[in-house]
Amino acid sequence: MSAYSIETSRLRLRQMTDGDLDRMAGLLGDPSVMRHYPAPKSRADAQGWIDWNKRNYADHGFGLWIMETPEGTFLGDCGLTIQMVDGVAEVEVGYHVRPEHQGQGYATEAAAACLEFADQAGIGRVVAIINPANIPSQRVAVKCGLALERRTVMGGLEQLIFAGDPALLSTRPHHRGPQPGTPLSGTYPGPLNPAAGAGTGCRQSAPE
Repeated sequence: MSAYSIETSRLRLRQMTDGDLDRMAGLLGDPSVMRHYPAPKSRADAQGWIDWNKRNYADHGFGLWIMETPEGTFLGDCGLTIQMVDGVAEVEVGYHVRPEHQGQGYATEAAAACLEFADQAGIGRVVAIINPANIPSQRVAVKCGLALERRTVMGGLEQLIFAGDPALLSTRPHHRGPQPGTPLSGTYPGPLNPAAGAGTGCRQSAPE
């Protein structure tokens, strides 16, 4: 069995570990990456982010994964998490990409692979929570086949909710061997991210 949760022609996604703290602290502490969050995150916040995702892997079989090239170059994170949207637990696809690697299609490729993972895990609905000012992330959502569903307010901020059924989405990367966790059904109880605000990553500045 591969050590990676998802592999595409240009990317591999693997579980976060405590050894990724320096990488994640740099990513989540970057003001440009965190432009659509209330503030960049501290090193302690980054450790909390890793701990949260380790719980997600154990509880749900998915979370935000480390995104890297096949050669091991760190690009950011991408994956699936559970967020409360208007009182409903939703599975969200989210991502952050290092500034020097933005604009190269990595977010779209990784997010589309995560949607295929969701389909094979039996998840019938995935959302993306996006700041209205974040046009690049809206483009990523549309490229992945998600459609604008509505506007809502989360944490006092207006957000756009894009949504879709992974089984019906046509945009797929060249994706090898997904290894989804236990298929889920109904609602998705479990730990939410207390530090993330609304959503986990689709609000970043330039993720394409």
